[in-house]
Amino acid sequence: MSIFNKVLASVGIGAATVDTKLDSSRYTAGDVIRGNVEIMGGNVEQNIDAIYLTLYTTYIREADDKKYTDHAAITKFKVNEPFVIGAGERKSIPFSFNLPYTTPVTSGKTRVWVQTGLDIKMAVDPSDKDYIEVKAAPLANEVLRAVEALGFRLKKVDCETAPKRFHTPHVFIQEFEFAATNPAYRSRLDELEVTFLNQSSGSVEVLLQIDRRARGLASFLSEALEMDESFVRLTFTDRDIPMMQSTIKQAIERNI
Repeated sequence: MSIFNKVLASVGIGAATVDTKLDSSRYTAGDVIRGNVEIMGGNVEQNIDAIYLTLYTTYIREADDKKYTDHAAITKFKVNEPFVIGAGERKSIPFSFNLPYTTPVTSGKTRVWVQTGLDIKMAVDPSDKDYIEVKAAPLANEVLRAVEALGFRLKKVDCETAPKRFHTPHVFIQEFEFAATNPAYRSRLDELEVTFLNQSSGSVEVLLQIDRRARGLASFLSEALEMDESFVRLTFTDRDIPMMQSTIKQAIERNI
């Protein structure tokens, strides 16, 4: 084992490499992600302090009146304890972890991926990135279906920086923006935004942003002063599914 090869490995040349193989690329929030981390030893023996899997998403961040695409970690999972990988040796380590219910849906420009990193002291840490498709958790999906059944069409989904007043578990929130197709709402609403503030296996906290359409001078002034929006928080459990549509309808009609 030459010192020259050790030096090269420390800067990533001839060092160990990593490749994560997921059992699937499509998931529903709350599912279990399973797969194997495959490590291939390089030209020299190396000590691997840990293997980490980090779930990331993209979101839009505003700064200095400009919008930037940033990324944030949703959760991090340690796969194993320290071990040694020999020169040219192959190791395959199975893993599984829960995809958090708060994982954003991969719609619009939102991307979600699993990033694998080998923690190697005094060396460049190799990494691997695997993109996945994520659908809404069952209860959140019921909320979206209820909104559509009331006569709304989903027109845009964005992941943005979460306002501090919302007290969300992450630095981002995902907004589902709907346009009214029902004539009863089309003339009175500009849009309806649905945001899931917190989610678990048995409940979901929903924020409805009801944006009223300007009608007359008073309404135009309210719109200019951003007083034309109402915010309603609702919490649903599985038992509320039969009444979900009527509950959302009542919340909208009280605020238009």
